Amino acid sequence: MESRFKIFSDPVHGFISVPRRLILDLIQAPEVQRLRRIRQLGVGYLVFPGAEHTRFGHALGAMALMQDALATLSEKGTPISPEEYTAALAAALLHDVGHGPFSHTLEHVLISDFHHEDMSRVILLRINERLGGALDLAIHMFDGTYERPFFHQLVSSQLDMDRLDYLRRDSFYTGVVEGEVGVDRIIKTLRIHPLEGGSGSQIVVESKGIYAVENFIISRRLMYWQVYLHKTVLAGDQLLRGIFQRVRWQLGQGNEEVERLCAPSLLFFLKHHLSIRDIEREEVLEHFCELDDTDVLYSLKQWAHASDAVLADLCRRFVNRDFFRVVFLPETPSVEEVEAWTYRVADWLRRAGLSSSVTSEEDATFYLSLANLRHSAYERKDEAICILDRTGRVRELSEIGDTGVLSALTRSVEKPYVAYPKEVDLGLEMGDEY
Repeated sequence: MESRFKIFSDPVHGFISVPRRLILDLIQAPEVQRLRRIRQLGVGYLVFPGAEHTRFGHALGAMALMQDALATLSEKGTPISPEEYTAALAAALLHDVGHGPFSHTLEHVLISDFHHEDMSRVILLRINERLGGALDLAIHMFDGTYERPFFHQLVSSQLDMDRLDYLRRDSFYTGVVEGEVGVDRIIKTLRIHPLEGGSGSQIVVESKGIYAVENFIISRRLMYWQVYLHKTVLAGDQLLRGIFQRVRWQLGQGNEEVERLCAPSLLFFLKHHLSIRDIEREEVLEHFCELDDTDVLYSLKQWAHASDAVLADLCRRFVNRDFFRVVFLPETPSVEEVEAWTYRVADWLRRAGLSSSVTSEEDATFYLSLANLRHSAYERKDEAICILDRTGRVRELSEIGDTGVLSALTRSVEKPYVAYPKEVDLGLEMGDEY
């Protein structure tokens, strides 16, 4: 007799039991299998040698945590039907199916105003049509339109299964122990209030789980600055974006060589200036579902031998991990400072034989980039984390936790920075190098 489950071995969560039929069919869907070819941390694998994990592993992990959360809530008396159980697993599994190659790095490069959640929904609808409406309830949970709102909170909130998995998973694969989160403790202290889980219900954390939640928020802040916004990760991000800006410029000039050397599915997005309004078009969706990290890496290796010296140099740098230098700035630079930096980069391009006196200043814009980081670990105004205290009263986390720590974590931290070739001296204080 065939088992009702298929077992997946996961280094983070151990053995994951995947229900057969719908959930296993979803895992086998081409749109989900594509996630095996997209790295979870974008260019992070070039900074942390172990960070080769993929969006596929994260999808399975989020689904596994959803299983644990639903079991906990059921044990505490909240009724969950078999249909709701399956739909919640499907929503967790498919929540990130809309990610493009290199995850967040290229989100707004290939499609303007792009948010992967919007593409995830479009792909959900596509799979649902193919399955004859089997995902109707999962889509309602994903959208937050289901009559029992706590299901949506489990899929998308400040304490959802997505965040709980990626913090634990990314900490494991990068070796950054500061990101370790007491996921089991958090899930075991979840409950629904009111308990029956009606239309006005919400996810709350029992008071005994408050320290695990505080640790989760602190770990999230540490992971952002030590991993997701690491200086070398930023350098790789800016280099990759500079490459695609150059490619688009060359395509606009009618450069057939650049077009010929590009992977077909990637070329579609580089030749067409698409926005979020286009993602429901069948042609766009079809090309997107064929696109992954492989297309980008193939194209970079081909362009590294292009006749355009600037494009070839930029691609060679990425392939060989010869990244730009990133320096955090005390304040946003003035127009005069940026002009001076651009002149220095242009001068180096001329001396290096990568550019001429006619084009060097324009070419310098592909090597010099300015950006501003902004991050807040806990957004209590938008999606507060609620604690159920020992008297049965529901209170926002900062009202009951260590307010000094939480107050600091709710503040948005901003850091302007500049990325530029290491061969150029901009006269800046380098700070800590990684």
